[in-house]
Amino acid sequence: MIAFVSGRVAAAGPDGAVIDVGGVGYAVQCAPATLAGLRVGEEAKVPTSLVVREDSMTLFGFADDDERQVFELLQTASGVGPRLALAMLAVHSPDALRHAVASEDVTALTKVPGIGKKGAQRIVLELRDRLGAPSGAAPRARPAAAGAAWREQVQAGLINLGWSARDADAAVDAVAADLGDGDTPPVPVLLKAALKKLSK
Repeated sequence: MIAFVSGRVAAAGPDGAVIDVGGVGYAVQCAPATLAGLRVGEEAKVPTSLVVREDSMTLFGFADDDERQVFELLQTASGVGPRLALAMLAVHSPDALRHAVASEDVTALTKVPGIGKKGAQRIVLELRDRLGAPSGAAPRARPAAAGAAWREQVQAGLINLGWSARDADAAVDAVAADLGDGDTPPVPVLLKAALKKLSK
């Protein structure tokens, strides 16, 4: 079990980062909110969870230990693998997931790409006694981006990942052009969309 990696951020992309630990580069898959806190060239300590499969070993990274613990607990539900667990943490904070499961809020869970109504009901049934109760504070979903505020947050995240301010502006404009008049997605979703624009 690799509990964390600590070293210089050597590279960052849409889905993960490379952390240089004593001359060895560890590829770490992360949710967009975690990536936004990493700056290329600076030191970072990233809590991790190692997922071993027959044909691969994948290291997943998190903003804190609570996120890592919830990631591991989510995978104890049937049908939830590491990719889906990471997607759940991209949309909801750990406490928001605890609240959704405790209150049987199927609608909140189906906001995660890849989770349908039946899957959400199964997750509630299987994780109700495992995730624990949310903290006393109001549940904190990943913030939906209101008005123009999301633009500043996404731009800051892109600059933290090593993009120039000009490239960040262009990517934010491109994402804004794709948005319709409906609900604005959470900032991590918008950040990932901006990173895809930049990687083209």
